[in-house]
Amino acid sequence: MCYKLLPFYHERLIEAGCDEAGRGCLAGSVFAAAVIFPKDYENSMINDSKQLSAAKRYKLREIIEKDAIAWGVGIVTPEEIDKINILNSSFLAMHRALDALSTRPEAIIVDGNRFKPYNNLPYSTIVKGDGKYLSIAAASILAKTYRDDYMLELAKEYPQYDWQNNMGYPTKKHRMAISKYGITPYHRKTYNLTGNRELTLEFKD
Repeated sequence: MCYKLLPFYHERLIEAGCDEAGRGCLAGSVFAAAVIFPKDYENSMINDSKQLSAAKRYKLREIIEKDAIAWGVGIVTPEEIDKINILNSSFLAMHRALDALSTRPEAIIVDGNRFKPYNNLPYSTIVKGDGKYLSIAAASILAKTYRDDYMLELAKEYPQYDWQNNMGYPTKKHRMAISKYGITPYHRKTYNLTGNRELTLEFKD
């Protein structure tokens, strides 16, 4: 069942909503998106990406990109994640998404409870914000769909890891493939990839 999300948090400021996708994955980049909507924007179909089917997410992506004042996507690679950790990588991906906006925001709202300041702009962290505010929900949809596109391409190169279904998340099939075939250049080497406490991993070219 769809319900109306709130159109803004800051009534008088140009506000960008941010969210990320892929934070809990064993493989692949982390993606983030930022979206600015008009203050009077309404769309009852937009919701937290996790509550939508893949088909609805892709349909909404087209609508969001058409209706938004500005939108941007940011990416942080597995190599960067291993260097700076996933929390900092999530912040960096959001910063890169904000950098990509064609309109400069005056305030930022972020899904979750932590954020690293961006260009001295005021920001608010909102727990479960992707289920409360339109711009954050829209950002969750863009981040999720663009990351899915990326993982589907990687799955063609490495079909044995079932990325076309798990999108890099730690499923039983994914972990079993790591144990059997070793890891790829796209795996996050600082993660516990097999679920075991002691790891002996072979690198796969």
